[in-house]
Amino acid sequence: MNYEERLTSIYKNYLSHLNQKNTPQSDSEGYVLRYEHPILTADHIPPHWVYDLNKERNPYLAKRLGVNAVFNAGALYLNEKVHLVLRMEGYDRKSFFAIAESQTGIDGFELWPTPIAIPQHENEDVNVYDMRLTQHEDGYIYGLFCTERKDPNAKDGDESSAVAACGIVRTTDIKNWDRLPDLITYSGQQRNVVLHPEFIDGKYGLYTRPQDGFIDTGKGGGIGFGLTESMEQPEVKTETIVDPKKYHTINEVKNGQGPAPIKTPKGWLHLAHGVRNTAAGLRYTLYMFMTALEEPDRVIAKPSGHFMAPQGIERVGDVSNVLFTNGWIKREDDTVLIYYASSDTRMHVASSTIDQLVDYCLNTPEDPLKSHLCVAQRTEMIQQNQEAHLAIMEELNAALAQN
Repeated sequence: MNYEERLTSIYKNYLSHLNQKNTPQSDSEGYVLRYEHPILTADHIPPHWVYDLNKERNPYLAKRLGVNAVFNAGALYLNEKVHLVLRMEGYDRKSFFAIAESQTGIDGFELWPTPIAIPQHENEDVNVYDMRLTQHEDGYIYGLFCTERKDPNAKDGDESSAVAACGIVRTTDIKNWDRLPDLITYSGQQRNVVLHPEFIDGKYGLYTRPQDGFIDTGKGGGIGFGLTESMEQPEVKTETIVDPKKYHTINEVKNGQGPAPIKTPKGWLHLAHGVRNTAAGLRYTLYMFMTALEEPDRVIAKPSGHFMAPQGIERVGDVSNVLFTNGWIKREDDTVLIYYASSDTRMHVASSTIDQLVDYCLNTPEDPLKSHLCVAQRTEMIQQNQEAHLAIMEELNAALAQN
């Protein structure tokens, strides 16, 4: 294949992904609807972001700055369009942020012309990722993300130990970003911090995830909550655990808040990720809970088990068996679009409604935490359903016999 043929092939592949329409899959859960295709992958990246298109400099059309994955996007509904602040990872393992927008929110996402240039502090970021977006009642849009730097106390030769902190930017138009100081806490490292969208007694509320180290949660872990007087000098002096990790559950290793919670008349809807151990390694799933309207740090409902888990191709990727979310939006018709990544590789969308999610949270039984209690819980439901089950089976068997 010569240069011109290869160039044409590259652009045809790009356009085929850009113009791909998305269709809903069958609704197997009754509370969330997945869509057939990922909404953004490395194949959706414009070729001029990856290739040097000058024939003299790149006669073989080799990738010069490859993109390995597109995942973990914050979400925002602005100017009648859905905007995603994507985490992109280059072949060099560095992550960066870029914005994609769509009219429908389920397909047709196009990237803005260039990645986001995050302003730097004197202590520069080495890596940045997983931005959560919050439209706060103070009038700003805040982006809270993980900033990673090498551990200054690492032993000689240790090139993997890192320190994670919460970086903060804010904007009014998602075009011009101001960098605020990194969040100060006193509970170890922070990798999942989310800003509550409303003031709490005149202060800013933050969902945190305190942990002892960059990887190990240690005695920390769980979704925490704390207050700061301002975002210009963000400091949380005291954190309380809202939703702790628990033995032999989907969040026994660690858990973290996903996007900012959604307000409903019956409470705040929360979407989070939970991590557990398996023989094949860590498994990340999504789960939900609700907190009280006037006390967003007090859990009032927590359905048992996962809300969404990896399925099919979602289970395969750079870090397999992972679902992760840090973005969702509520439309004016109360439709909720959930943006989630699979296996640290690609972005997907799922849809639900406020009514469905509230019903799911308030009416799905909680995890009783022990097998014999789970059996009793399921047996009770079986017995309640027995009459209806037999009637349905009789009707269907009669219809099959007639055919």
